[in-house]
Amino acid sequence: MTITQTRISSASRKKTFWLTTMMLPAAVWLLLIRYLPMFGIMMSFLDYKLPTRKLPFPMNLFQSPWVGLKNFQFLFTGESLTMIRNTIGYNALWIVLGLLISVTFAIMMSELTRKFLAKTYQTMMFFPYFLSWVVVSYFLFAFLDPTNGMIVRSQRAAGGDVIDWYNTPGYWPYILTICSIWKNTGYSTVLYLSAITGIDRTQYEAAAVDGATKWQQVIHVTLPHLKPMIIILLIMNVGKIFNADFGLFWSVPMNSAPLYPVTQVVDTYVYRAYTSTGNVGMSTAAGFLQNLVGFICIMAANGIVRRLDADSSLF
Repeated sequence: MTITQTRISSASRKKTFWLTTMMLPAAVWLLLIRYLPMFGIMMSFLDYKLPTRKLPFPMNLFQSPWVGLKNFQFLFTGESLTMIRNTIGYNALWIVLGLLISVTFAIMMSELTRKFLAKTYQTMMFFPYFLSWVVVSYFLFAFLDPTNGMIVRSQRAAGGDVIDWYNTPGYWPYILTICSIWKNTGYSTVLYLSAITGIDRTQYEAAAVDGATKWQQVIHVTLPHLKPMIIILLIMNVGKIFNADFGLFWSVPMNSAPLYPVTQVVDTYVYRAYTSTGNVGMSTAAGFLQNLVGFICIMAANGIVRRLDADSSLF
């Protein structure tokens, strides 16, 4: 090995060392927060009780009796079928609507020529994403309050029937859908808009020279470039189809019991079951099942995409 090669090798090792050092905090965080807690999956198959003595967690875990799949049974009986239907149904609907609305808004905003308007609209659309569902629930309550809500007052002033919104389940699939789209569309729109801004403008100019209309430019230039991001976000969202937004389904309906047929989802059902029974194994089983279903959905969606277009798949 020559002196030059030795210097290059030494510089390469030094660079690798510093890059590894920079990555170390994230690696430690990933190990402590993501991987070590996986040990607790065992509670899904145990009759785990919170320790009454000062026993270390592993000792208390190994002393708990094995119950097999018993902790999973409460997810597939009676009321649970309704919450599974609600969870999957809402997520499937919102995936489709979120995709269509976000892509549409991103394309519309990319056509704005005045930067001030474009930045203003982006900020206005992105702002609801930072609001907590508790804040959103009180915004909604200002409209639907059965005594002094703005909509209720308007109904009284018009001489119409006053709707008791928090005791009428039929309206809430639409209300929850509007809330979810309103809060999350801005985030997805910004992602798609960033992909659109990265498209070479000469492609649009060439299409215009060939006589393509704006609509044809969107179809033949914009959408093909958006396809990889659309597919990636779609696969990731499909992986969360068995997970519900707890804040949305718990806070926005104000935990109203008459609304449970349309607002009860896996996360709220498990929370209510845990608070009433204190069974840690049942809640752990629900979380484990949610992640397992999500993993299967991601693998299935990615497999389908890989068969249709290998370049657009995640792996």
